Parts: sequence; structure tokens; C-alpha cells
Amino acid sequence: MARRKRNVEAFSLSFLDCICCGFGAIVLLLVLSKIYEPVILEKTNEDLAQLIAKLQEELFLIRGETTVMNRALGVVQLETSETKMRLTTLQKELDTVQGQYNLLNTDDPALNVDEGDLRAARQRLTEEMLNLRPFRRAPDDAVGGIPVDSEYVIFVIDTSGSMQAKWGWAEEKLAQVLNVYPQVKGLQIMNDNGRYMFQQYGGTWIKDSPEIRQAIRSQMRQWAPFSDSDPSDGIAYAIETFWAPDKKISIYVLGDEFQGNSMEAVLRQIDSINIEDENGDRRVRIHGIGFPYNFTGTPPQSSQKFAGLMRVLCERNGGTFVALTERNR
Repeated sequence: MARRKRNVEAFSLSFLDCICCGFGAIVLLLVLSKIYEPVILEKTNEDLAQLIAKLQEELFLIRGETTVMNRALGVVQLETSETKMRLTTLQKELDTVQGQYNLLNTDDPALNVDEGDLRAARQRLTEEMLNLRPFRRAPDDAVGGIPVDSEYVIFVIDTSGSMQAKWGWAEEKLAQVLNVYPQVKGLQIMNDNGRYMFQQYGGTWIKDSPEIRQAIRSQMRQWAPFSDSDPSDGIAYAIETFWAPDKKISIYVLGDEFQGNSMEAVLRQIDSINIEDENGDRRVRIHGIGFPYNFTGTPPQSSQKFAGLMRVLCERNGGTFVALTERNR
């Protein structure tokens, strides 16, 4: 009896059921994961927004602290700069006081002026006496040989490079001349080119006061306009601008060089401006203080010309020329 063959089906109902169930489970998992995905994304966005806000807040805080620190740094730098300037000023004042002390302790007979003579020289003349008195030298009106009967004083100062090299010394001499005049009716400071120290007072008299004198000393320390080392321009400009018949004026020239071409031309120019009256008196007195160009060797020709010019100019114009030869004089 022949055996009957059975046909085996590869895909039976049970196999298909298993496949469908597995596929359905996968679909279910995908559906469930998609349901919770927006919640997760929303949470992540909220966290990022909070983090950004916190970082921005910290950034603003840091910027504010930086601004405060920069302001504090600026204040400290300003205070440091002011302190340095104050120290520099105090050092220069100390040098000035030391120079005055050395000057007072010198053994030079010309500088050892009796205290009574100083007291008598401090412009004891009344205004009526000044109007009547001829503008001449008088021994009892002089300190160290320089007449001090004027009530208006003008300084014409060489501000060239050679003078700047000994500017502290020039400051001392300016202060000493001011001290000889305890009170005047007017002051003016210009350089040898006619440039005013205080431009706001250009062409007018500066009223004397302790504050003005202190301002002059302070400004002198940093004053350095251009100069051609020719005092004739400043002297002529000072006379033409400030002379008046009712004023007794003295001009003090501080310098160390004359770079002009002709001393004779300068003398003729000043003679034509600072004319004599019937008594032979000039309109203003002209005094000079000559600073050495250097302390060793032969002085240059420009310094010799300055000394020669000022010696004759002061003699012609009722003044005195003082040539400094040593640093402690």
C-alpha cells in the first residue's frame, strides 16, 4: 500500500498570527513614543530659555561691575596724577626756598642789605611825592643797587631753550624781585616776544594780590612759549602798550642771550620809544638780570652780546644790570 505524501505549508495561520502581533507591537511602541515626544521637547525648550535668561542676567551683572571698576580705576588714576603734580610742585617750592636760604646766607656784601634799608625801600613814598619826584636813581630808594620806587612792574623773560635749562633759577630770581616790591598797583608778565603769561590780562594791568603772586609763581613753572632770544621786541612792546604819564613803571628783563643782528639798532629803537623828558628822565626804568649760558668755559658770543646790550640799555634808562656768575648767587 503506497504511503500518501502530506503537503507542509510554509506560512501557516499560526505563523502569520505571530508576525502580525509583532508588527502590531512595534506600531504600538512607535505610537506611544510619538505621544510623549512634544512634552519632552517643550521641557527642553523651557530649560534652555531659563538658562539663556540666567546667562544674560549674569552678563548684565558683570557689565555693571566692570563699569563700576572702570570708574573706580579712573578716580584712582586721577588721584595718582594729582598726587604726582603736588609732589612736583612741593619739590620746586622746596628748591626755591633752599635757593632763597642760600642767597640770604651768602657773604656777598652787595647782597647783605641792612634790614632797615629794606624797610625804608618798601615804597614808603606817597603818591604825591612820586608825582613830584624826578625819575632818577637815589641811594635810599635802592635795594642791592636796584631802584624800587616804581608802582607798576613788568617782567620781560626769555623763554628759549637755553633759559629753560635753568628755569628753576629764573623762578627764584622772579620771586626775589617780587619780594622787593611788597605791594604795587599793577603787574604784567610777558616773554621777550611779547607773549603774555596770562592771555586773559593781555594789554591790561594785573591787580596785585597775594593770590596773583602765587598764580605767577605757579604758572612760571610750566610757562614756555616760543622765544627768539631777542629782548628788544618785548621791551618795545611793553613801553608802547603800558606807558602813561601818571605811572612809575619798571621793566625787568631776564635772559641769557641776544640773537639779534645789531645792538646799536636796539639801543636806537628803545631810545626812540622810551624818550627823555626835559629833566633827562626816561618814561620807564629798565633793569636786567643776566643768566650765564653755562658755568664752564668761555661764554658764547650771544651771551656776551646780551650782557653788553643790557649793561648799556639799563644805564641809559635809569636801571641796573645784574650779571649772575654763580648758581648760588
